[in-house]
Amino acid sequence: MLFAVTHTLNGLGTALPVLNSTTIDSSTKTIFTYIWHVIGIENLVFGIALILMAFQRKLEKVKFTALVIISILIFRWVIITLFTFLDGQSNLMDLLPDTFAIFTVVVLLLFGIRVKNK
Repeated sequence: MLFAVTHTLNGLGTALPVLNSTTIDSSTKTIFTYIWHVIGIENLVFGIALILMAFQRKLEKVKFTALVIISILIFRWVIITLFTFLDGQSNLMDLLPDTFAIFTVVVLLLFGIRVKNK
């Protein structure tokens, strides 16, 4: 859920206001804005799902979902890294916050699905 909050605040504070000061056509601005918010809502849904999964007694019910979320997070990181390097002007240090956040959640999920049922 922290991803949802930080993503939305980052968009409202930095990325989305920049769109208003450019000459990009309004349909492109609208697409960029709704995609930004879709990702924020997606992060919120993941957070809610993870919280609900934490209270499930049967681990078999949540393993597959956790693995799907891990896969999505890893693919997100790959795309973020790819486009950061393709940009050519970005610094490797720009990747650190996203890398740390994504891999922290991935490691926690992996530990969570390895717990034995009691």
